[in-house]
Amino acid sequence: MQHESGGDGAVEIKVRDHGPYKVTGPVRIVDADGGVFEVEAGRPVALCRCGQSQTKPFCDASHRDVGFESCVRAARS
Repeated sequence: MQHESGGDGAVEIKVRDHGPYKVTGPVRIVDADGGVFEVEAGRPVALCRCGQSQTKPFCDASHRDVGFESCVRAARS
């Protein structure tokens, strides 16, 4: 899925098999209180999908240790 981000470029979120969401493009990650997480410009971000990361919302590869399994696919028309 791609989303145009106000002329700053495309943002892509890739669902990785048995792993995190990989986010590329210019993004801001904001917590429930409005705090902004530091994200290095121009670098992809891996967001936790298994719920076991000690560095949430970021992935720390805990999915490997806990045996997280998920291979979702988009519906095809």
